Amino acid sequence: MVASSGETSREKSADLFRVKIWGARGTLPVSGENFSKYGGNTICIEVRCGEHVLIFDAGSGIMPAGMSLKAEGVSDINLFFSHCHYDHIVGFPYFKPFFNQANKVAIWSGHMAGIKTTRQMLNEFMSPPWFPAPLDICCAKIDPQDFKAGDTLDVRPGLVIKTGMLNHPGNAIGYRIEWAGRTMAIITDTEHTPGINDPNVLELIKDVDLFLYDCSFTDDEMQQFKGYGHSSWQQAIRLAKLANASRVGFIHHSPWRSDEDLDKIDTQARLEFNGAFAALDGQTIEL
Repeated sequence: MVASSGETSREKSADLFRVKIWGARGTLPVSGENFSKYGGNTICIEVRCGEHVLIFDAGSGIMPAGMSLKAEGVSDINLFFSHCHYDHIVGFPYFKPFFNQANKVAIWSGHMAGIKTTRQMLNEFMSPPWFPAPLDICCAKIDPQDFKAGDTLDVRPGLVIKTGMLNHPGNAIGYRIEWAGRTMAIITDTEHTPGINDPNVLELIKDVDLFLYDCSFTDDEMQQFKGYGHSSWQQAIRLAKLANASRVGFIHHSPWRSDEDLDKIDTQARLEFNGAFAALDGQTIEL
């Protein structure tokens, strides 16, 4: 969005809606010459809504995200989990804002509602034998928040965050973020049944300016990986067309998917839907 000449910098900041991909990979972080373009960090998405900083998932991408936020002096953050499989929490103990007592970090989860609280999960992330130090080493004010799938979260005035259950082993949450007249959704770790479109997903992505979608596999691979809890880039395009979405970014790239592989997917996808693209680490998108 280009500001008119009459807008002040403060007004432009209040209207900001920016997405930054700190980790686009799924399942396992990767490195090497075959992964230099799209990156190797697992899922971490930063969303700026005016002055509000939202982080979605704590994959390995949350480490560079935290270093950037620390350098910027950001002290108030909301962190949302889609779910807590290893690839989505592996970076959690290395998030720099946790280690400043002046900071406040609210941490939200809903995929285990009624079974385990957010606080219980956080304590388990950082406990032996999985991790050598307890959650108490984080001196920031940690504020765990619980919700149920389908809830609309009360995070900040004017900011609407809707939630929905996704089809993934152990559950996962999809998010729809509405701010300043624009909308985006984050749909990671969900499996579709061929020929069926998940109504929860369609509701979350209806008329969005952008949604990020789990594209671990191709349609041809779906039968081989049935039950793994992931979807395909072709399904992302079908959903985008049905939901009247403007753009769709592919995330949760499989660890074996090379830059060359993703370039081919990106090229083919753009031919089928002009607003489609394969997301990469470090990518910034203005809404």
